[in-house]
Amino acid sequence: MPSEQEQQSVTVRYWAGARAAAGADCDVVTGCATVGDALAAATALRPGLAPVAAVSSLLLDGRAAQRSDVLPGGAVVEVLPPFAGG
Repeated sequence: MPSEQEQQSVTVRYWAGARAAAGADCDVVTGCATVGDALAAATALRPGLAPVAAVSSLLLDGRAAQRSDVLPGGAVVEVLPPFAGG
């Protein structure tokens, strides 16, 4: 029987340059305990995302997040690359 972590799915959404690098709006990944795990799973699916993800800010369910933050079930992680201008 799969563990709760293996069953948990996380949506990873991409914005602006992250969307362009990924070639998609979002992905759903599983088996992730932290925001960093979800980001690693997303970059494994979409290797072109890796350089953008490395410098991006992250949101977890709409709030600023660190890669070490623990994911609740059904979480949404958003990848926001640096934006030019202000």
